Amino acid sequence: MNLTKSLLSHNKWFTLKPKLTGIFVFLFFCIIFSLIISQQYHIAQKAKDDEMSGILQNIHKSIEQSLKDNYVGALTLALTINDKGIPENFEAVGKQILANDEYIDAVQLVPDGIIRYTYPLEGNEAAIGINLLKDEKYRHEALKAIQTRKMYFAGPFELKQGGLGILGRLAIYKNNKFWGFSAVIIRFETLLNNPEIKNIDHSRYAFQISKFSSITQKENFFLGSNQKPDPKNTVTAFVPDGDWKLYLIDKQPNEFFAAYILKGILGFITALLIGFLTTAFFKKPAELEKLLKKQADELLKNEIKFKSVFDQAAVGITYVDTVTGQLLEANKKYCDLLGYTEEEIKQKNIITIIHPDDLKKSFKNFEKLKKGIIREYSTERRHITKSNDTIWIKLTISPLWEINGIPTNHIAIAEDVTERKLAEQVILDSQKRMESLINTIDGIVWECNAENFEFTFVSKKVESILGYTSEEWLKTSNFWVDHIYPEDKDYAANFCVDQTKKLKNHDFEYRMIAKDGSVVWVRDIVNVISENGKAKKLRGIIIDVSKNKETEKDLNNSFNLVTEQNKRLLNFSYIVSHNLRSHTSNISSIVDLIDNSESEEEKEEMIQLLKSVSDSLNETMLNLNEVVNIQTNIGIVTEQLNLKQYLDNTLAVLADQIELKGIKIINSIKEDIEVIYNPAYLESILYNLISNAIRYSHPEKHPIITIDCYTEHNKTVLKISDNGIGIDLAKNGHKIFGMYKKFSTHKDSRGIGLFITKNQIDAMGGSITVESEPNLGTTFKVYIS
Repeated sequence: MNLTKSLLSHNKWFTLKPKLTGIFVFLFFCIIFSLIISQQYHIAQKAKDDEMSGILQNIHKSIEQSLKDNYVGALTLALTINDKGIPENFEAVGKQILANDEYIDAVQLVPDGIIRYTYPLEGNEAAIGINLLKDEKYRHEALKAIQTRKMYFAGPFELKQGGLGILGRLAIYKNNKFWGFSAVIIRFETLLNNPEIKNIDHSRYAFQISKFSSITQKENFFLGSNQKPDPKNTVTAFVPDGDWKLYLIDKQPNEFFAAYILKGILGFITALLIGFLTTAFFKKPAELEKLLKKQADELLKNEIKFKSVFDQAAVGITYVDTVTGQLLEANKKYCDLLGYTEEEIKQKNIITIIHPDDLKKSFKNFEKLKKGIIREYSTERRHITKSNDTIWIKLTISPLWEINGIPTNHIAIAEDVTERKLAEQVILDSQKRMESLINTIDGIVWECNAENFEFTFVSKKVESILGYTSEEWLKTSNFWVDHIYPEDKDYAANFCVDQTKKLKNHDFEYRMIAKDGSVVWVRDIVNVISENGKAKKLRGIIIDVSKNKETEKDLNNSFNLVTEQNKRLLNFSYIVSHNLRSHTSNISSIVDLIDNSESEEEKEEMIQLLKSVSDSLNETMLNLNEVVNIQTNIGIVTEQLNLKQYLDNTLAVLADQIELKGIKIINSIKEDIEVIYNPAYLESILYNLISNAIRYSHPEKHPIITIDCYTEHNKTVLKISDNGIGIDLAKNGHKIFGMYKKFSTHKDSRGIGLFITKNQIDAMGGSITVESEPNLGTTFKVYIS
């Protein structure tokens, strides 16, 4: 407008100097046309830039929305972990997550930074066992997920299982202690299948994605050339959740150049023509004013447009004075979140709207921002609304000052996440109630993989039954098999494998070794979980049945004792009836002969015979009494005895017989061998076995008696061998330990010694065996419990 007024005021001057006026007008219009053409060029270019920005913004929003959805999946997966840090229903939840989100290719749980669980496992086996916190390839980005305490998307990088992929990790904390990660795997080609990326007009634009390597500190590009695009021909966007930089590249940067060069030439010609005709047409500056007004209107519209974007944004935005914390300006969404008007919000300080419990954490991060330690940060914290309600807000804070510059203002982008926070708390409370219920069950509740018996869950009850913690059990993949009592291991493992293959629920008993080394009898009730006719998981409960087993053992022992006593009683009654009947019959016959004797000499002879039979009967009664004492002595007194000492005493008692027969004694028993035994029984057993070896020595051989002691199957074995006349076991082996059973014509043989020895050994819970051949010798082995 001012230019128009100036032209009118100097109109007379222009008419007085038409040539100079023509030159002035020529130059003037050259400038005007240049400005117009330049502005049109920039407007067209800006429209193209706006189009590119719009396309990239849609891609950016779509990717961020996908990442948010992935965050929901990772969070859902994390909620399967109980207070003990054990995932529950991992595969079922993983399957549901993949079904609900087409952009997720796999999910993982990474306890202690080590990949332990992957769904689906097929095709991802190579990733199992990778330690993200030790492997330099993954460590930096894994630590970043821990430091930021938000979901961070690592990659793209080459996956162990092949292909280029992105790994979103969410750090999980249990009881304020880092547990590990919940992760989602997105194949790079899956990310690129985003509709917004696929809808790009590839004849005009190219899409590129890059990321700065934490190792090489170089920007890596993942699509096509690794050359950095020309900044003049690109628009960019940044995805903070993965530190990715998105590029949209103009393939036709000079698209408008030729057209506007032609316009420039036409403008030059037009300006030249106007210069020649300026005298006739210099009164037409109104057209120029109109053109200038139009451009001014365009500028005003652009300003209104940017203002509208700020006010109508879907998230809350506010500008804050970095030094004072005063809120300088806020859009409508931010005001609505807190319930203030725009004027009221400008009167508030950031301290007055943050929940007191979150102030310390907020200022700690902000101090790092001011000192340049971090360039921006995101956090979730509570705010106090105008109505004094508490809401949860997710904030992204970015500075509005140059790096190393003086802090001025910063911008905060806010999103209401109250509903999500409340839902998370409900899920957490439900999980705690379920775990509490499981831990009240009087047995070890467990779950394991049906293929290799690797346990994925063990309840706390394991500590009171076996002494191990759940963590100790789950730390070792073969823990269950390794801690089954050795004698039961093959049976238990094979039985469980067989029943699982048949998809049969089963119930069996076996012994396990507790942490203190004791043996515990357990009953294992197993439920087989199958899919498509194949066992996938086993779930069950292990119950302590040691007391029942002890009761059962006591009953069996009592039954066996009664049975043995009955056998002995039957045998004893047979012996008594047989031997006493023989003596009484002899006595009766002799008495009859005495009654019928005709002379005193005959009677005297019969009386001497009767005395002999009476002595034999007395000896029989003494032998039977000794057997009765052995078999009825329930509370036998035992002591810790030195076996060598008792053997020496026996050899001293038999020294005359040993010397008389010239017997060589080879004694290999060591001085320190101790046994728990009844002293009288030990003396009797040693005496009977060694005296038998002396008595039945071979008359044509130099007699040798060998005495040894060793351990066999946790039992002490006393071995006494001789080279005497031996016994024909084929003929007499079944009656060798019977009462009054004789296997030689030796004058001192009574047939009672081995019977008493056998009864004494049986009474002590041991056993005796014999090996013998005629004329070669005999070996007795006494097994001491």
